[in-house]
Amino acid sequence: MKSAVLRNAVIRLLRERPFYGHFILNLRREESVLEEKAAGVTIRDGIPTLVVDGQRFGLLAPQQQRALLEHLVKHLLHLHMLRRKERNLHDWDIACDLAINPAIEDLPEDALMPADYGLEDGLAAEEYYSSLVPPFDTGNLKGSGYGEAEQDQRGATGSGSGAAAGTTLDDHQVWSDADSSSLRLAEETVRSITRDSLRGSDGETPAELRDVVAALLRPSAIPWRQILRQFVASAGRSGRRSSWMREHRRFSHDTPGVRKRRRLNLLVGVDVSDSTNIAELREAFAHELLQIAGGRDARITVLYANSRIQRIETFSGSPGTIQCYEGGGFTDLRPVFEYAKSMQPLPAAVIYLTDGIGPVPDRMDFPTLWVLTAAGEKPAPWGVELRMEV
Repeated sequence: MKSAVLRNAVIRLLRERPFYGHFILNLRREESVLEEKAAGVTIRDGIPTLVVDGQRFGLLAPQQQRALLEHLVKHLLHLHMLRRKERNLHDWDIACDLAINPAIEDLPEDALMPADYGLEDGLAAEEYYSSLVPPFDTGNLKGSGYGEAEQDQRGATGSGSGAAAGTTLDDHQVWSDADSSSLRLAEETVRSITRDSLRGSDGETPAELRDVVAALLRPSAIPWRQILRQFVASAGRSGRRSSWMREHRRFSHDTPGVRKRRRLNLLVGVDVSDSTNIAELREAFAHELLQIAGGRDARITVLYANSRIQRIETFSGSPGTIQCYEGGGFTDLRPVFEYAKSMQPLPAAVIYLTDGIGPVPDRMDFPTLWVLTAAGEKPAPWGVELRMEV
């Protein structure tokens, strides 16, 4: 029932507010028992993730479910969870809700609004934050910043109960998962989801989102090499497993074992169609990838593929070159992902150099970076899109 409730809510959203519906469909989804809220969003290892407490979400009226999902999408578009570093977390959480709630219909009566704090609508989260936090506030960044229990309970303004007490609509505790994510990689990921959402909604942007979407889709000044490096770094974190060696022989059980250092395994797919069979393109891609791997314990498996895998090469941080392999024929992007499932150990991520033309798996089983040619098209609603320019 839990998954059916969310599915039905997304279907209604697709019908009534297509952009929001397609955006939610592009998120990784997981069910969890949350302490007080029905849902939350975060960016975990560079991947936007929707966390839903199915039981609590099912208790909301349909219009409130829609309002909550819109609220979550706006948090991601504004990258609120990544902009709170070095700020008082309690008041930043409030400020973010104040920035997005006024434009959402059918919110619960206790949803935070600027008027509850004597502030006007339409300001950015940073502007609300500066109004909420007293000058020279040096309180605990994990609390409200006042150091007094009574004021902590009253919220940032210390002005009573209800909305002014500072209760966010969604679960912001999951935002802590975003602390290790790169802002620039997350921005590129959200930008990619935004493009897909616009395509799915026939290019129609909701009026209240036009400014933020336009700003997000402006040509990125971020070099493709930087995004590639950040993706590999995130893959190294997400692919790590907690594993311990047996106890230390000299110290017996008094000293914990040493955590094993695991090799980073990456699978690289290279589309052998004419569009990627360019020496300058592949050499730049290979050089950057091998430079990244050379600084750590890494193993890179390279698959040259069209409708099937034509050739396999493996590098272990040593010099190598991704070849201009003459493949021909039509392209099917699925064999690379099937091969990934058979690898032992499984790859931490898949990086695919392609023009994006060809069938893909229905779902993402591995974090995926689509490294597209200048005229390429992202072939799936999942994965991070990166466009190479050499």
